[in-house]
Parts: sequence; structure tokens; C-alpha cells
Amino acid sequence: MAAATATATAAEEEARLLRLEEQAEHGGGGAWEYLSLARRLRARRPAPVLRLGLSLLNDASARSRLASEQWTLYEQVAVAAMDCQRLDVAKDCIGILSKQFPGSARVGRLEALLFEAKGDWAEAERAYALILETNPFDQIVHKRKIAIAKAQGDMSLAVDYLNKYLELFMADHDAWRELAEIYVSLQMYKQAAFCYEELILAQPTIPLYHLAYAEVLYTLGGLENLQTAKKYYASTIQLTGGKNTRALFGVCLCSAAISQLTKGRNKEEESSELQSLAAEALMKDYKRRAPSMEALVAGMLKNMKLS
Repeated sequence: MAAATATATAAEEEARLLRLEEQAEHGGGGAWEYLSLARRLRARRPAPVLRLGLSLLNDASARSRLASEQWTLYEQVAVAAMDCQRLDVAKDCIGILSKQFPGSARVGRLEALLFEAKGDWAEAERAYALILETNPFDQIVHKRKIAIAKAQGDMSLAVDYLNKYLELFMADHDAWRELAEIYVSLQMYKQAAFCYEELILAQPTIPLYHLAYAEVLYTLGGLENLQTAKKYYASTIQLTGGKNTRALFGVCLCSAAISQLTKGRNKEEESSELQSLAAEALMKDYKRRAPSMEALVAGMLKNMKLS
């Protein structure tokens, strides 16, 4: 109930943001209200933010009415300008902020972001390193260093930065997932499996993690990994109410692979029942959603001796 209410509220706020944007863009006022709401919602709408923000900053009377809020607007416009590749505007905004707040770490991050926008990775790295000397627990800066490594295609460095980041911020589930996905892209499946184990321990009711862990174990192969993969495909099915097609296929593929490895030994009735139910559920799913594929799926399951 709470989740549904939160979703409805978010949708209402988004709709309000769009109404304010149209109103402000057509001279109906409300530019500051729009910019404030965009900032609160963390909405990434750089073009209108840049246009409306500059209209306020270039108007001396409007800027003076904002008082101390103008510095927040300079920051917002600087980020929007970088998104729009208006690096000249970003540089001007950051220069004004730097004069107002000399030595500020927040302004320092903006300066480093500007180096990133220019593609000057070495200068950006140096700027971030200076910030971390003062505050080694600056989470945003650590994340930017990871982003720079990925932007340069240096996945090994990204892995190194992510591991260092997780030593400081172990509860960041998004970082664990990002690290797991990079490990998979590098075919480092054992390391990816460890990441998904951490995620399942922290958030055991999220089916995506069970599914990803099962797929990594299936890729690793071997009897023990396949048996464990089958269990996690099964838990994915349970958590999704039997509606995850990938997990249904996973149970069938694991069953076939285990059968090949054991050559018919150590058969368990429960396991046999699970694969039969998965195959039956797959056939029903394809019959309902993609009847043209039903015969193909039936043939595949027959070749795996599951139907």
C-alpha cells in the first residue's frame, strides 16, 4: 500500500514538473518554482533547466530576489550546461561560485566535472585526488573516479576503484551490483558470484539478484554449481509468482545439464517434479503470449527430455 502511494505521489510530482516547464517556457512564469522542483526530484532535464536558469541569472533584479538561493541556481545551471555541452556557460558559473566560496569541496567537484566534460581525464583525476586528501570519505568523488575509469574503457581500474569504494561503503547495493556486472563482462564469474551472494544476503527478497546469481553459477558449470543454480532459479520463480520466463528456462536447462553429468544417477523425485512443472509452465506461457513459438519451445524441451 505504501509503495503504491509513493508511486502515485512520484507520478503526480512528475506531471506537475512538466506542467510548470511548459508554463515557464511559454512565458507564464514559475521558472524558479520549476527549477526548485526539478532539483528536489533530481530530474535530469538539462535543456529547459539551462534556458530557464540563465533567464533568471541574467536578470539582475530576479537574481537579487533569490538572495542566497542564487548560488544553488549557479550550481544547477553549471551541471545542466555541462550536460548540454555548453562548457563556456559552465565555466562562467563555476568561476563565480569559486570566487564566492574559495576552497569549497563542492565547487571543487564541479571543477573536476568540468574537466570530465572536456575529456581531460588526468586533470579530473588530480582534482578528485585533492578532494579525497581532505575528505577520504567523499562518496560522490569515489563514484566519479569509478565513472572516469569506465568512460575510458579501463574496466580493471573500475574494478579496483569499486573494491576500494566498497571497503568504505559496504552497504551500497548499487555498487555491489555494478561490480558484479563488470566482473561478468570480464568473464570473472567466481568474483561476480561473490557479489551476488552479498546482495542476496542484504536483500533476500529481490528476485533479480537470485536470477543473476543462478545465471552466473550456470555459466561456471560443474555439478555443484548447476545444482545450486537450479535452487536459485527456483527461488526466483517463487519470488515472482511463477512469472519469470528466464527462471523457468533456467530450471529446465539446469535439469538437462545435471542429467547429462550424473548419467541418470542420484535422481530425486522432488527435482524431477520441479523440472516437469517448469516445462509445463513454459508451455502455458508461450501458448498464451507467443503461440507461434509454442512448437519450437516444445521441440526444445523434448530434446532436453523434459516434456
